[in-house]
Amino acid sequence: MVMAGGAVGSLARYVVGGAIMQRFGGRFPLGTLVINVTGSFAIGLLMALLTERLPAHPHWRLLLVVGLLGGYTTFSSFEYETFQSARDGAHLMALVNVAGSVILGYLAVWCGALVGGRQ
Repeated sequence: MVMAGGAVGSLARYVVGGAIMQRFGGRFPLGTLVINVTGSFAIGLLMALLTERLPAHPHWRLLLVVGLLGGYTTFSSFEYETFQSARDGAHLMALVNVAGSVILGYLAVWCGALVGGRQ
């Protein structure tokens, strides 16, 4: 379950990140930021649904959360791109990337849990 979800999530990360960077370009790693924020929303939504609203089998969590979202989100890429920005002297870009990923990611998890949670 984890491997199947991870394969799909990794492919989605590659396609989505590439499409965003192709469309918007630039030095800022916007593709990674968007993937981290949408992945954060998705984990908030899925965990709320799987633990609060739906009587889901534990394999769904393995497939969707551990596998799919584990393959989709790009925290290690985020860390390296931030390091590269700081190393190259683009300290403001590194700071915006960290603040954006952490703050927007947290808000996305919160919104996902709100949408998927008990009403």
